[in-house]
Amino acid sequence: MGEFVRVEVEDGIATIRLDRPKMNALNAQMQRELIDAARQVTQDEAVGAVVLYGGARVFAAGADIKEMAPMSYAEMSAGHSRLLQDFAKALAAIPKPVIAAITGYALGGGLEVALTADFRVAGEGAKVGQPEIQLGIIPGAGGTQRLARLVGPSKAKDLIFSGRHVAAGEALAIGLVDRVVPDDAVYAAAKEWAATFVGGPAIALRAAKQAIDRGLEADLDTGLEIERTQFAALFATEDQASGMKSFLEEGPGKATFTGR
Repeated sequence: MGEFVRVEVEDGIATIRLDRPKMNALNAQMQRELIDAARQVTQDEAVGAVVLYGGARVFAAGADIKEMAPMSYAEMSAGHSRLLQDFAKALAAIPKPVIAAITGYALGGGLEVALTADFRVAGEGAKVGQPEIQLGIIPGAGGTQRLARLVGPSKAKDLIFSGRHVAAGEALAIGLVDRVVPDDAVYAAAKEWAATFVGGPAIALRAAKQAIDRGLEADLDTGLEIERTQFAALFATEDQASGMKSFLEEGPGKATFTGR
């Protein structure tokens, strides 16, 4: 457990909790702790799904500008820019369903954390955005890439070029978030969604996530080959055997999976 990031596991759901008052500004220590948290939930076989959560008032208002402001090009190029990429990559690589529970602000690096998730649940009062352009920089933890893949290049350019804050309703309309719920129901809604994956075929869920994510980075033929190899590999698992046996004997939706 880190100073600013902790992992809590209950009923097969791991919550990666950002906790650096007041606004969860993502300094270098917090970024390293997020890498550790991602590794922990990846390795824990008791975890079937993950929720990213910043607390009841704020998800994360961005990177720690006080820490970054005095950095030189050499310092940023050689070290910190790589850390920004590495912590986001670690979260995105968690081989389990991940849901971001967004309350309050998810701006800059905070939105980039949320973009690493598979799904995003936002409170009605949430505000999201990539305001880095207002500081004379651009997103550096994956925002230019993950945002464009999620909402399309034109809308991503609109948000990144302007740096404007987007309310929950607009975020839902453009596909930046998947569900909007009352502010005080965000965490519960994310956990409820996560619970639907617990007890599922863990290897197949991992394969599906990897096939989709890697396929988006490749041409169609390469993506289809990724899918084919993942599909075939699942026929070496106990879950495939028990799942198909259950379907044939009992009908759909009754299988019990072991994650093996």
